Amino acid sequence: MKRLLLLLALGAMLVPAVHASNTRADGARRVISCEAILRNMMASPATAIPADVLHRAKAIVIVNQFQGAFLFGIKGGYGVVLAKKPNGSWSVPAFLNASELSLGLQLGGKSIETVFIITDDASIRLLFGNRVNFGVDAKAVAGPRAAEADSSSDILSASVLVYQNASGLYAGATVKTGFLSPNDEGNHIFYSTIYSMPEIIFSDMVQPNSDVTPLMDYVTQITR
Repeated sequence: MKRLLLLLALGAMLVPAVHASNTRADGARRVISCEAILRNMMASPATAIPADVLHRAKAIVIVNQFQGAFLFGIKGGYGVVLAKKPNGSWSVPAFLNASELSLGLQLGGKSIETVFIITDDASIRLLFGNRVNFGVDAKAVAGPRAAEADSSSDILSASVLVYQNASGLYAGATVKTGFLSPNDEGNHIFYSTIYSMPEIIFSDMVQPNSDVTPLMDYVTQITR
């Protein structure tokens, strides 16, 4: 619990820095924030992702978006993706950009924390392009929670199962998300590599460092 509270506090520090430059320190803080989002979601049966869903995961995407302010609400954010390798181990997290322009009257701000469970290879490859919108480019539905009854095969057959901190989503509801795109600059700086996302998450060319191993270990633990 102490670790969870610390992770949440550190993650909150990122709110003013959504559009910060891609420094290595930025990357480390974003990894900590994404780990906090996943841990917080798994901490309660009311929000936790069921074990059978996690066992089916071929990739996990964790996104932190922010929406504000007056008149023009611009969602800006970041995320990471980890992929399951053929040997059953999990990749290092690769960085993503998350953004969407929302027009209309919007007062205040809101944080939107989302976890995507990707169950097929084709949907993972969509993340390699300029941008992907789950719910448009791949079938995405709201995933069942651990506290709910057994889920139907129709829900579990979706390419992408979406878990969000927003209220009102019910299991099986069709979901349209914001845009995700590779953060190549962030990956290059954080890992000191020239490799792009496919090599980072599908090969052993990029080795984990101490900043990412806690998240990798936690994903390994909950997907066993």
